[in-house]
Amino acid sequence: MLCAGIASAEPFAYIANAGSNNVSIIGISTREVVDTVGVGSNSQGVAVTPDGDFVYVANTASNTVSVMRTPDNSVVDTVDVGVSAIGMAVTPDDAFVYVANTNRLSDNVSVIRTSDDTVVATVGVRLGPRGVDIAEIS
Repeated sequence: MLCAGIASAEPFAYIANAGSNNVSIIGISTREVVDTVGVGSNSQGVAVTPDGDFVYVANTASNTVSVMRTPDNSVVDTVDVGVSAIGMAVTPDDAFVYVANTNRLSDNVSVIRTSDDTVVATVGVRLGPRGVDIAEIS
């Protein structure tokens, strides 16, 4: 279950709700909303760390990423990124989150180091980046 705005970390799915500026948390086995957590404005992208400990939420209108801790579904940090953060992915080693900033004022990708939720790089790309995926090459 991994789509734009939806990501899962067993046993829950995390859904970004752009119109209500929050994330719905659905129990996978019950298929019911078990919690709703407020995040930034116009939340659209979601990425769960491979270890399942954290959820990163792109807040397009806030130009931020909210960091949620999964054991208690609390927002533990907010990271400023480029304009119109939307798509994101976490590296397989949980070390970095790559965030596509789609607005023409940015047109870049922010790289967040997960150990301290700091932007450590900004990479310029072409117009309108929206999605990110990471390939692990052996």
